[in-house]
Amino acid sequence: MSAGDAMAASSAVNRPNRASMSAAENTSVSYSARRPSSVPGSDMVSVTVLRADVGETVAASNARVWTIDQDQYAAGDGPCLQAARSGKVVRIGVAEALSRWPEFARTSRTAGVESYLSHPLFLGEDFVGSLNLYSGRRHGFADFDVALLELYVVAACAAIANARRYSQARDVVGQLTQALDSRAAIDQATGIVMARSGISAERAFAALVRQSQNTNVKLRTIAAELVAEHGARDPGPAADPSGLR
Repeated sequence: MSAGDAMAASSAVNRPNRASMSAAENTSVSYSARRPSSVPGSDMVSVTVLRADVGETVAASNARVWTIDQDQYAAGDGPCLQAARSGKVVRIGVAEALSRWPEFARTSRTAGVESYLSHPLFLGEDFVGSLNLYSGRRHGFADFDVALLELYVVAACAAIANARRYSQARDVVGQLTQALDSRAAIDQATGIVMARSGISAERAFAALVRQSQNTNVKLRTIAAELVAEHGARDPGPAADPSGLR
């Protein structure tokens, strides 16, 4: 079974904690793990993300890959981590890997892996990782495979970067909408205090700010509560000279 077929057939393998990634980024990462299936020597694929120098597999084509990658992260080094940290392609067989990462290499060989090809993913300082191919053949990857993987990596980085920009733009719009809603509520609350107490806008706003500071409640919450209270009853003179109650 090709890496792409395995990925498509078993979405249950996509089970890591990706709370720090948007839905669009998750989709792009999963797609990236499918694409290298046509690299001739590739039997399994995974995507490693490096955060604070700690590796995490965020997509994989086969359940065995999770075990292999986790053993690599536990050992603190291996082809995926080296590619992510150095920004250089790592192509190596188990025989050589045994001398560099003996524990990890033994686990990989037990899982039927004989060679690795890891290509770095350049996705900004806070999102660096690698696209990893595993082969059951001793010399599973040739120069042609490296060149072919390079094409996939360029596409993968572009897809994830676009997803990240979309997610960031959506967050900004959400923040602006929230700010506008908060401003509208504060303006309404200021008007209510002015009407109740017969004071200027500056003094009414200052009264809201004092209430926020005294109660340790955000100004927008104070304003929203006052607007809701005002809407639930007819406005009238307030006993409190601040005009808040």
